[in-house]
Amino acid sequence: MNASARRIAILGAPLVAALGLTACGGKKGELVVDDAVGVTALRDPCPRVGIPDYTGDITVFTSPLRTDSDAIDIEATITNLRAQCADGARLHSVASFDVLARRATKSGARRVELPYFSTVVRGGNVVVAKRVGKVVIDFADGQDRATGHAQAGADVDKAEASLPEEIVKRISRKRRAGDEDAAVDPLSQPDVKAAIAKANFELLVGFQLTDAQLQYNVRK
Repeated sequence: MNASARRIAILGAPLVAALGLTACGGKKGELVVDDAVGVTALRDPCPRVGIPDYTGDITVFTSPLRTDSDAIDIEATITNLRAQCADGARLHSVASFDVLARRATKSGARRVELPYFSTVVRGGNVVVAKRVGKVVIDFADGQDRATGHAQAGADVDKAEASLPEEIVKRISRKRRAGDEDAAVDPLSQPDVKAAIAKANFELLVGFQLTDAQLQYNVRK
């Protein structure tokens, strides 16, 4: 399996992404230019979902001492990651995903359980919650491919995921040509950046890898 095409780098995302203009609520941000310059950002406070680098694939070997292709037992990839978010005083976000798996042999029916994690991250680097679960893969006799399904959830206080009103006003305030701060991008100001980061929550999912499995993914 080609892991690199399926990896999603979420941590350290650009500031524009941190605004969440196309998050799970389906809203969009737009740049309004009329007789003045201003930005109207319709920001969805729902947590964004993603897969951290190198955690979207897992390879299980027949022996812990081998990492060559002849020793591969199971390969699996997380795909079709999607989210739904219930808006309220608390934002309940559910990420569902499929796991496409392949085994080295087709003989016999077999059930495989693969561990995965779900983590709620605030501000790009602060882990506020983590859970570990297992996705079940059932291979039928004579088949070397199978699909599993799993879900992960997150509950976030909407007040904590919303920008302060003063920050929203500074971002969206129209600036006329000739104003002292007309050429100053409010998103470049440190306190605005900090407020956006603090209000930014992410629901990240991936395989719960051993150190050896993670290093194997990095080397691929």
